[in-house]
Amino acid sequence: MVGDDLITVLGNKYNTDILTATGDAMSAQDLSDELDVPIATCYRRINELEEADLLELHDRPLSEEHRRVKVYRRKVDGVEVDFRDGLTIEVEERSAVKNRLDDVWRDLSSGQ
Repeated sequence: MVGDDLITVLGNKYNTDILTATGDAMSAQDLSDELDVPIATCYRRINELEEADLLELHDRPLSEEHRRVKVYRRKVDGVEVDFRDGLTIEVEERSAVKNRLDDVWRDLSSGQ
């Protein structure tokens, strides 16, 4: 993604809150409830963050109502923007090892 486009995405209301909250995988409904974001807006922001390659569909577990629920997790751990010598943006992606450790911890804590 081009730097200006990334700044626009990160500048949109709720996007940074969603990225912060999705260090652990969360559903759109959970994000909506936790962040007090209207659900329709939450879905729009999720789509925008997915298109920017900052958020990913992580899993589709069964809910208590036996329906598949999409859960999302951020793909980045940090974004650094520097304006000193022109626009410079560095994106720190989550490592595969960290993602796997998160998955193992989630499985252990849920008793699977």
